[in-house]
Amino acid sequence: MSEYDIGLFVGLLIGEGHFGGDGRQPQITLRMHTDHERLFRWLERTFPGSRLYGPYHHGGRSYFQWMVRGAYLRDTIVPLLDRHLHPEIDEKAHARYQAMKAQYARQLAPVPTVPSAPSGPSSSAAR
Repeated sequence: MSEYDIGLFVGLLIGEGHFGGDGRQPQITLRMHTDHERLFRWLERTFPGSRLYGPYHHGGRSYFQWMVRGAYLRDTIVPLLDRHLHPEIDEKAHARYQAMKAQYARQLAPVPTVPSAPSGPSSSAAR
């Protein structure tokens, strides 16, 4: 992913993103008018673990909703935002992001990796 892609993504979330959840799991949501369909298709391609919903048409509005949650949020998006979304850039967006991380700390905790077993004969087999 290029620095341009990262900057565009972080800028979108600063300006239009919602950091929250459904009470069980955290999610980041981006909702915008259907005029921005190309941008949403770019998000789908660039962040393949995300989902695009819509277009929706109601209340006189037509919009798409992009969402990321689950393992992809935890393993890909959170580390990216931890590196690039700083209060020096946008204090309010940073605070909203940190609030989501605090509310869903258990779900966003990194999954520990299990070390692989050493290859070759085990020491107990040599006895």
